[in-house]
Amino acid sequence: MTFWLFLSQVLDEKGSCREALRRFQAWLSLERGKTASPNTAAYCKARAKLRPQELRRVNQRIVDRMETAFPWRWHGRRVQVVDGTGLSMPDTPENQAAWPQPKRAKKGCGFPVMRVAALFSLATGAMTGFAHGALAVHERTLYRKLWRLLKRGDVLLGDRGFCAFEDFYLLSRNGVDCVMRKNGRRKNASVIRRNSKNDRIVEWKRSGARPKWLAPKTWRDLPESIAVREVEVHVQFPGFRSQVILVATTLLDHRVFPASDISDLTLKRWRVELFFRDLKTTMGMDILRCQAPPMVGNELWMHVIAYNLVRAVMSEAALAHAVPHDRISFKGTVSTLRQWAPALATRGPLRKQRLALYSWMLACIAKDTLPFRPGRNEPRARKRRPKAYQLLNKPRAQFREIMHRNRYKKP
Repeated sequence: MTFWLFLSQVLDEKGSCREALRRFQAWLSLERGKTASPNTAAYCKARAKLRPQELRRVNQRIVDRMETAFPWRWHGRRVQVVDGTGLSMPDTPENQAAWPQPKRAKKGCGFPVMRVAALFSLATGAMTGFAHGALAVHERTLYRKLWRLLKRGDVLLGDRGFCAFEDFYLLSRNGVDCVMRKNGRRKNASVIRRNSKNDRIVEWKRSGARPKWLAPKTWRDLPESIAVREVEVHVQFPGFRSQVILVATTLLDHRVFPASDISDLTLKRWRVELFFRDLKTTMGMDILRCQAPPMVGNELWMHVIAYNLVRAVMSEAALAHAVPHDRISFKGTVSTLRQWAPALATRGPLRKQRLALYSWMLACIAKDTLPFRPGRNEPRARKRRPKAYQLLNKPRAQFREIMHRNRYKKP
């Protein structure tokens, strides 16, 4: 009961404990003729009893069932996309100790920031796993904790921040190939063979210094050089200058994996930015609400579970109505689920009626498609101006408000 109540809370637009508890009171009185205390303390204590390993197991079951039901593959191989982001949370001493605020923020004026590295399935958009740490921990350090989730034969798609000699070799040794934008720091690679004008096999040499994360024995076992394929991807949109992206990959056979297929796959990496936007903006995971680190971890897992369940419903609607799953609106699906959930949760309708309701809901979701807008450019800018409140540049106990706030100007 606590799990489903917590799930409804993270799916809610406001996401407050009070609204979740009121929803539960209404359901309890309607379905069982009982009442519950309006105090949220008992509900908050019950949420704390949820164990992260149990939530991780629930999420893994969802991901496994989605991969079985919607087995899209690229050249017969599963594609995983890796990327990182940051999350904020309430400014409490416990959260500050676990995830310190940025150094440039003054004491008492900033918020704890968590860095997250996550793996997403390119086929379904589901988050297969994540690792988190403090802001000072690099995304590459976190994503190495996710290697255990990769299977032999997978293709790992990422940005240049994850492109490194050691990672390429260790992942390829485990049967995982990489397709990543080349890191700009690696220069002067000698050409072994040219497949075409924009496709070549080059030699990457090992750096002279051992990375801190790598054990000395593993460092000694690394080869002095490896062969890597580099493909030039030309991105062209009407009205914009063409952009050249240099992609590095361990898929060396240009006959099995043509350069055009590598180019198309690289351009699909941008979807991971949309996945994070759906999680952080649409589902409100950008700013977590819990006051203590254990509950912050539980809240993060519940957001991931809710997100994957929404993705599962989107994939089911796309499969049932022959619509491309990437054309269905995520925000529209969440809005539909929020309104249909009370009707599906009631015990009144018979099983056939409930299945009919669910089928109608899938039809509504499938009809809510996104317009086809290739090359669309939307700058991250706000049109509405915020109110002219002062900036909190001191702790609240020391801060003094300037009178005549409407005349106040930001320095």
